[in-house]
Amino acid sequence: MGDRPKVGVGVLVLKGGKVLLGKRKNAHGAGSWCFPGGHLEFNEAVEDCARREVLEETGLKIKNLRLGNFTNDIFKKEGKHYITLFVISDYDSGELRLAEPEKFERWGWFELGKLPKPLFVSTQNFLKQKFSSVGGKSH
Repeated sequence: MGDRPKVGVGVLVLKGGKVLLGKRKNAHGAGSWCFPGGHLEFNEAVEDCARREVLEETGLKIKNLRLGNFTNDIFKKEGKHYITLFVISDYDSGELRLAEPEKFERWGWFELGKLPKPLFVSTQNFLKQKFSSVGGKSH
């Protein structure tokens, strides 16, 4: 058996018409901006992973979780391959903080039409698809 893709979970956290993005460091995609998220753990529900990762990385709690699209993300230079499952959520509570400074330089709220660059590969791939803030693809 050869290598297999890993499963990542990316979380769009919406608040007041803006989305949360973090600037990555010390990992593949360093210097690029992405949604909070991480690896889906064995026996973990996608929504539970989304809640856990957002809380661990940002100190925020989220609500109104809905499953979004997925992306097939190949990082040729780094030799990595991920299937990223996206969850769309709304901010619930908490104060935004840099909870994992070894992984992120900073977090910020951005308007969807005015996102910082460069964007992380999975974030780029997600945004190429049409999506609705209520979940799934828009028509």
